[in-house]
Amino acid sequence: MRAVPALEHAASRARLTALPPLAAGALVAALDLLFPALCPVCGAPCGPGRRDPLCGACWAGIPRIEPPCCDACGLPLWRPLRVAAAPPGGDGAGDGGAPERVSSPADECPPPPVFCPRCEARRPAYDWGRAAARYEGPLREALHALKFGGRRALARPLADLLLEQCGAGLPADVTAVVPVPLARDRERARGFNQAGLIAERVARRLGLPLERRWLARVRATAPQSELAAEERRTNVRGAFRAAPDVRGRHVLLVDDVLTTGATLSECARAAAAAGAARVGVLTVARVL
Repeated sequence: MRAVPALEHAASRARLTALPPLAAGALVAALDLLFPALCPVCGAPCGPGRRDPLCGACWAGIPRIEPPCCDACGLPLWRPLRVAAAPPGGDGAGDGGAPERVSSPADECPPPPVFCPRCEARRPAYDWGRAAARYEGPLREALHALKFGGRRALARPLADLLLEQCGAGLPADVTAVVPVPLARDRERARGFNQAGLIAERVARRLGLPLERRWLARVRATAPQSELAAEERRTNVRGAFRAAPDVRGRHVLLVDDVLTTGATLSECARAAAAAGAARVGVLTVARVL
């Protein structure tokens, strides 16, 4: 029995989505039986719980970032629970103390923003940022397979991960989705911009326009992975320019990984310089 790469199988499976769910499910099961799809990360058959082309085990093994998070940069935080103080004169449990006051909806108000120590000292160049998961384990391998292995089908589950983890908290007034542009020579060599593939699906699911031309690289830069934090900031300084179309808009920048934030911060500065009202950042992964 021949096993087929997950990329080929995922493409076949994607063509079945126009069918009724029961019929599509039956055909996918038959396809799996005849030509088992292999996960591009671990090489195992995709099986139950899969998110094509990722197998169920790799999808479940992604180390997701859960709240609470910094309201500025999205860094996951540890926050102790606040315990209500006992009412004056006793604990209110039959000892003559004041009865416990039950709060009403009128008493409720949005909690104050919470920032990590770094953002308390200095806010990032963007207005808010979120990441779906930690850059480790199956997610790191999936991103490597997408970027360096040409497994474009992985953009689909990675965009879904981003929306499932961060979508509910997105501001309602976002105007457009803008992918972080890749250097021209690297995009030519790779054949695609991984941020663009992810952003395309994010925009479609959010019902927002995808604006690739609103942000451009105006000079070549060295690969950021080879540089230290300060070198990264110097490397991308002035490397981006935003189009006048961003003026007055709430722009959502999408990228694959946030490491030091140097690239995304420079993109946000370019958008702000062109008149963007707000700039938000979404990344699939974050280095912690």
